[in-house]
Formats: sequence, structure tokens, C-alpha cells
Amino acid sequence: PLHYGQGHLQSHLHTRRHCSLFDVSHMLQTLVYGRDRIRFMESLVVGDIAELKPGQGTLTLLTNEKGGITDDLIVTNTSEDHLYVVSNAACADKDLAILRDRAAQLQATGSDVHLEVSDNALLALQGPSMARVLQAGLSDDLAKLSFMNSITTTVFGVPGCRVTRCGYTGEDGVEISVPAARAVELAEQLLGVPDVWLAGLAARDSLRLEAGLCLYGNDIDETVTPAEAGLMWTLGKRRRVAMDFPGAAVIMAQVKEKPRRRRVGLTSHGWAGQNPLTSLYPHIPGTVTSGCPSPCLGKNIAMGYVEAAHSRAGTELTVEVRKKQHPAVITKMPFVPTQYYMAK
Repeated sequence: PLHYGQGHLQSHLHTRRHCSLFDVSHMLQTLVYGRDRIRFMESLVVGDIAELKPGQGTLTLLTNEKGGITDDLIVTNTSEDHLYVVSNAACADKDLAILRDRAAQLQATGSDVHLEVSDNALLALQGPSMARVLQAGLSDDLAKLSFMNSITTTVFGVPGCRVTRCGYTGEDGVEISVPAARAVELAEQLLGVPDVWLAGLAARDSLRLEAGLCLYGNDIDETVTPAEAGLMWTLGKRRRVAMDFPGAAVIMAQVKEKPRRRRVGLTSHGWAGQNPLTSLYPHIPGTVTSGCPSPCLGKNIAMGYVEAAHSRAGTELTVEVRKKQHPAVITKMPFVPTQYYMAK
């Protein structure tokens, strides 16, 4: 659902001020086993998976031979004997086909790798009071769990849950992979805390946009490279040197020569939404890929692509919306400061 009971604005602001629970069970969760699991994963993504410590995860990109982004994934090197991979729901079938095809190729040459699709539910608890709410149901010390790290533990009496300190709102939060048969039980336990509201996809989208986070299919897709999208930080140093990931030649050539277009943030008081973007001062063709009124800032925010030469923060543009022109300015992201938790 887009929202539950409370409207979008109230739900969004409640997440920023308190805590919200999102059902994101539509995401694909895959477990990768075998002694060659890291080599398998690195043959598909740009990240340095081998450098991940036990329990540590990273955002990485599945790329194609043209350097385009097939999906963005979170890959965790679990403390157990497997990698834990979370993929976008809209890309689930495509991603699973790619993973299975590559596994079959490696198996045919004697490599030890195999996949298991998890039927767990996935619940995201997000907001500044998350730690207080969740700690009441954990024996583990959340203060020791840093952003992008993961543990397997019992949550409010439900064993076998994977708790990963991450999320899609810019706030401190966790994603909890919970056995499906006990997902409702856990959700009801969390929603029994007055501070916790159930939040829908409308708030999820506006929260992630304020945090400057990409939505696959809108802001990144197979026609966009990591260099254009401002996601080169996902490429491990070792991987850049080895150039052993799909599309490496195209991507690294763009790094050297600079991409022709770049993803940018935009703010304006006169418009909102996903609409063609054109500029009159100076004339810069471009595209708005995501946009909405920002509940926290009281103005309209968006992200999109413009020519690299005109992508500097502070550049004034004119956006055309339904044949009407509105002033906008390129703005650094995130629009709202992120609150990710780093353990001391």
C-alpha cells in the first residue's frame, strides 16, 4: 500500500522524528554458498566482496557489458558460510536469471557455488527511535552494530532473524529478514510500541529522495553507467585495477575521459514530479528522473541528469512542466542530512 491510515505527509515526518515499520518482503533475498562464492559474485558486480569482513555488507552494482546498471544490490559476507544478497523487487526475475546462469557456467568448469532463494519476509524498521525500540527485544547490543553490518539473532522471541543496520530512508534503521511463518508475529510486536507506525511505499519514496538515494528504473537503469550516476564509490580500488567486472572497459574509460552527463539534485519552489527537464539559462537538455514535494524542506526536490559541464551545484536552470517554465537550482545531495549509525 502507498500508506496505512495516516496520510503520506504524516507518515514521512513520523519516520524522521520517531520510527516506522515498512514491509519490504517483495525484495529478492538470495543466499550464495560454496568455496567459490566470492569469485562468483565478483564476476557479476563492481564491488570488492573479498574485502568484506564477516558480518559486513556493501551496496554494489550488477553491471552489463556496456557498462549499464542492471540492478543495485546489497551483498553481505555473513559470519556463516554464505553471502546474503538483497535485490530490488522489480528486478527479481532478471537478477535471479543472471545469478543462476552465471552459477551454471562456473559449475560447468568445476567451481563450487550454489544458490538458494530465501522465502523469509523482510521488515524495515527506520527512524531515530529504532535502536531504543529494537533493543528491548534483543539480547545483542545494538550499539556495537554499525551501518551496513549484520548479525543473526533472536528478535522479540523469534529466532533465526538476520538484522542488518541499513535502510532506504537516510535514518538510522535496520532490515530484519524473518522466517515467513513468524513475520506477522514480529510485526505485531513492533507495532505494539506506540512510537512505531506502519508506513507504506509513498513515504518510502519521498524519504529515499530526500536522502539522495536512487530508485532503480527511475534514476538508474541499464542505459546509465556508475560514472554518470555518481556511484563510482561502489567500485573497489582492487576491482578498478583488475577491470574484471562486466562493462569495466566502458566504465573506466568514462572515469578517465569524464562522463558527458551526471546525476544531480534539483530544488525548486515552483514545480514537482517526474517531467522532462529543459533549461533556458543556459540551454541545457536533461531529464528529471524522480521528484516530489519535500515534507521536511517545504520545497520541491528532484534528481535527474544534465550535461556534465553544467552539473555544478548552484547552477540555475529552468524546468519545463506541462509547457510552463519554473526556475530550479542544482543542489548537492542528500537534501536532508543522513543519520547512519557508526559504532564507536
